[in-house]
Amino acid sequence: MDEQLLGRNLEVEIARWYRGTIQFIVDLRPNTVIKDDAIPEILRQQNQPTFVTINERDFWGKVKIDNQFCVVCFTLSDAKANEIPDKLRAVMRPVEFKTKANRMGKVIRVTAEEISYYTVNDRQIRSLEG
Repeated sequence: MDEQLLGRNLEVEIARWYRGTIQFIVDLRPNTVIKDDAIPEILRQQNQPTFVTINERDFWGKVKIDNQFCVVCFTLSDAKANEIPDKLRAVMRPVEFKTKANRMGKVIRVTAEEISYYTVNDRQIRSLEG
């Protein structure tokens, strides 16, 4: 999870339904400043991570995705970040995102209206109803 989501207990809420490990990006490289462009390299060192952020502007269409990780961009304001646990659970229901293996290589954008995504192999944006 992106560091801007720290201190909101989102990881506690997500852990109620997600059985995997939940970590913030700053836990993966402690005591350093992590710029957005360094995040893909950090993610590649993990086992099939899904990175969650509300910094949609800097990740959607810009992140250097590969088959080793997934990025989920929420178009939520900082004040509405507490909606992430429920919305993330909904994102992981469709077959396209249900398993870690299915999520890898995808950048997902979640708005109030829809879930859109593109893949490492095909930058064409696909949409699912949200």
